[in-house]
Amino acid sequence: MHTTAQILIGLVAALHAYFLVLEMFLWQRPPGRRLSGFDAETARVTATLAANQGLYNGFLAAGLVWALVIDSLATQIFFLACVIIAGVYGAATANRRILFVQALPAALALAAALAAA
Repeated sequence: MHTTAQILIGLVAALHAYFLVLEMFLWQRPPGRRLSGFDAETARVTATLAANQGLYNGFLAAGLVWALVIDSLATQIFFLACVIIAGVYGAATANRRILFVQALPAALALAAALAAA
């Protein structure tokens, strides 16, 4: 179960690294605009906000990778909980899809990490 948890945590980290790239570097290009559903002008106007959001996703990814490297359950729990909270908040305030794309994978990884403990 430990290996399963590590793989799931790694996938959540990779997902957040992908969000970083989309939000910081591709927001005004087709991949970022598909994600947001924004037209070119709205994407341009919101690019700075998206980049800030992408930076936070990068911190979450870095924290999860760090938690894997030091093999610390407490650190894994902390960063996965941060991802879940951010996903629930995003689903409540921005788009319900965030619950399934962000919070659910983190919740599964958290359940696996706790089961492996």
